[in-house]
Amino acid sequence: MSYSGEFLLQLTQRCKKLPKQMKQIHSLIITNGHLLHHPNAPSSSLSDQWMPTLLYNALISGYHIHNHKALLLFTHMLANQAPPNSYTFPPLLKSSSLPLGTILHSQTLKRGLLSDPFIPSTLLALYARNYFLPHARRVFEEFPMFCIAMCNAMLNAFSINGHMEAAVALFERMPQRDVFSWTTVVNGFALNGKFGASIRFFGKMMSHKDVVQCLVKPNEATYACVLSSCANLYGQAALDCGKQIHGYVVMNEAKLGVILGTSLINLYGKMGSLSNAEKVFRAMCVREVCTWNAMISSLASHGREKEALDMFEKMKLHVLKPNSITLVAVLTACARGNFVKEGLELFRSMWHDFGIEPIMKHYGCVIDLLGRAGHVEEAAEIVRNMPFQPDASVLGAFLGACRIHGAIELGEEIANKMLKLKTQHCGQYVLLSSMNAEKERWDHAADLRREIMEAGIQKIPAYSMVHWT
Repeated sequence: MSYSGEFLLQLTQRCKKLPKQMKQIHSLIITNGHLLHHPNAPSSSLSDQWMPTLLYNALISGYHIHNHKALLLFTHMLANQAPPNSYTFPPLLKSSSLPLGTILHSQTLKRGLLSDPFIPSTLLALYARNYFLPHARRVFEEFPMFCIAMCNAMLNAFSINGHMEAAVALFERMPQRDVFSWTTVVNGFALNGKFGASIRFFGKMMSHKDVVQCLVKPNEATYACVLSSCANLYGQAALDCGKQIHGYVVMNEAKLGVILGTSLINLYGKMGSLSNAEKVFRAMCVREVCTWNAMISSLASHGREKEALDMFEKMKLHVLKPNSITLVAVLTACARGNFVKEGLELFRSMWHDFGIEPIMKHYGCVIDLLGRAGHVEEAAEIVRNMPFQPDASVLGAFLGACRIHGAIELGEEIANKMLKLKTQHCGQYVLLSSMNAEKERWDHAADLRREIMEAGIQKIPAYSMVHWT
């Protein structure tokens, strides 16, 4: 059966997020000959001349998360003489590595496509995420006119590369700003660990004429950024600031979205205000996996481990698939609540039940679970059989359990293996040496310290700090 190019183009645009259907439509486009470009052939309409380009663009956009497939389509596009346009390059650039990105950059320059702000802003983002800030700045400076989208992309480039002074300077020079401009700077301070500055900049936004005169209104992402900064500062002042933002949202927003609601739960959970976290959770009309994760983590972190496990069961009843973060939160609850059986069953069934391969954090949780319960031998067996080298958190949890339960020989066995691998977890070796000293095993302590020095492992020097309040 023959299908028109217009019909297949509509299908492609509708099925971009459906990989199986995209492959079927791709096959129909090929078999119907719509990807062949004949520049000198007579055409009934201008759309017929551009149909191969339009179809290639739609396919590239649909395949761009699989970069190799999108690139293969792009090479076929060039081979079939279908001319790329300003819609061809952004999806390719979004998933490209730096060397390939520079080649695509030269293609856009050769074809005179850099006047469309969407392409330069995507190029700018490519260089920024690869930490080539001078290249990003050059793309920005070569754009011939003021464009708020380009300015926002440059603000983000400065932010992710840690140049917040330059970001603020550019922000101040911008003749116009939108909510994305303000949010990018608020988030930029948070990304660089300047949480107080993030909150202060949000305060500046709320008192600025852009907001007062209703030219700009904070969106869900803005609130989420500043609430994250509050959660990372701790203390009553940060909690009060978060409550004020919550109050403003309630007064000005119709409902709590997923991002905003999850941010509030995370804030209240970190601050120990579980009653407020639960109120937000109940008030949300829509809850995603991240929302449940925040609530489970909050309960697990404040002595309500059984409720955290019950929340996990309720989550599964809502037909939501737990992710890796969910299982870290649940395993943490099991460790702190001494639910050894439940924790081990969950850990051993992660792949079978949820399709999740255990990562380092999951191993750290289960070692902590067994260590707290005194099952040091079983913990050692898991450490021995890990599919990758244990990191400092796993070793710390294991050696901490060895110290509490007096299993020094087991600790030495694991530490000796780490020494042979010349891992650089100096704190764990020093801990083991101290354990030997506590038991007055002076020879063992001295031997271990000598082996540490011979392995070239440097002890990280400590420091002291006076904090004025």
